[in-house]
Amino acid sequence: MAIIELKMPKMGESISEATILNWLKNVGDTVEEDETILEVATDKVDSEVPSPCAGVITEILFQSNEVVEIGKVIAIINEDTIQGTKKTITKENVSVTKETLSIKNKEISASNPKREYTTQKLVSNPDAFLSPLVLSIAQKENLTLEEVQSIQGTGTEGRIRKSDVMHYIKNRKYPLPSRPQLEAPKSSYNAPPVAFVEGKDRIVEMDRMRKMIADHMVYSKHTSPHVTSYIEVDVTNIVNWRNKVKIAFQEKHGEKLTFTPIFVEAVAKAIQEYPMINVSVDDKNIVVHSDINIGMATALPNGNLIVPVVKNADEKNLLGLAKRVNHLANNARNNDLKPDEVKGSTFTISNVGTFGSLMGTPIINQPEVAILALGIIKKRPEVITTEKGDEIAIRSMMYLSLSFDHRVVDGFLGGSFLRKVGDELEAFDSNREI
Repeated sequence: MAIIELKMPKMGESISEATILNWLKNVGDTVEEDETILEVATDKVDSEVPSPCAGVITEILFQSNEVVEIGKVIAIINEDTIQGTKKTITKENVSVTKETLSIKNKEISASNPKREYTTQKLVSNPDAFLSPLVLSIAQKENLTLEEVQSIQGTGTEGRIRKSDVMHYIKNRKYPLPSRPQLEAPKSSYNAPPVAFVEGKDRIVEMDRMRKMIADHMVYSKHTSPHVTSYIEVDVTNIVNWRNKVKIAFQEKHGEKLTFTPIFVEAVAKAIQEYPMINVSVDDKNIVVHSDINIGMATALPNGNLIVPVVKNADEKNLLGLAKRVNHLANNARNNDLKPDEVKGSTFTISNVGTFGSLMGTPIINQPEVAILALGIIKKRPEVITTEKGDEIAIRSMMYLSLSFDHRVVDGFLGGSFLRKVGDELEAFDSNREI
């Protein structure tokens, strides 16, 4: 029988590690080719890992809740005999004998020696990216933020990984001294205890995704000085047009017509005019993204939020946007989003009106620098200017709110971009063809 290495699969260009959630098979179990063996998770999405061949699991190298680098071997499978005939060893199934595997491991060790860490007093980098996982470990180990930021990262572009933090803790000889500070007067106020009534109240532990969302939100508020601007938009033309064509649109194209693709289209056009809103901050540099990838905050069946991404939104017409939006929304509702569908966003929208909210103050989806919230559409009397002068008319109105990172987006840029989105919505052609 041939030995097959099951490796942690690649789940996107920016993903360097994943957490093992659950093994569905144990050592000694027989598996079929493409049968799901385990479930893994990144900070974006959960995924299933299939078996590359039929065989018997002889070794599991990592357990549940362990974080594993992409490409690292996580299990060993002995390829099974199928109908009494040995499978052919080909380039496709990458089977090797024990002797060959031993030789290969020696070659790998010789050509890629294990990275040597040096324990030294490091300088804190206040702009170091800290993932939710790293922040969680730091909190458990009582590391200061400054101390964590001083750790030498071995990930992509120097990113600090779990292994870096654990190595630092193990060899922690030079913790950074705290900065001298004037002692603030001690407060006599004690935080009130959480009231809990035995037999009536209940405790619900946060699930893994909720913990990551919480860490990501705290990280965003810690990283970006948030400023929020608001405008009110008359979307009567959009509402009337959609009511008029939505049935015909679905009959013609087989796609449901919601407001979301219209909003995405308006945002994409505004970004083209104000490209500096479509950026990320990297240390002291501003990365201006050429692609316009719009994330749309979406509720999962369990109540958690995720952000599937409409890639290259500026290159799609309204039909193309409707197809993509519907596909992503359906996958989210069915817990079937793929890793590639939730990465790479450069700007995010959040339709808080879906939940009946008039407006919102959204938290920026890092590493982006702005996020747009869309409030509920409500009919109300408004003063409008006509050929006869000012008149009162029933109009469909909506609030837009833009939260932006004041490190790189000033009030002029933020306000101008927000107004451009509003102008695009108000100028919507009510005679538009489907």
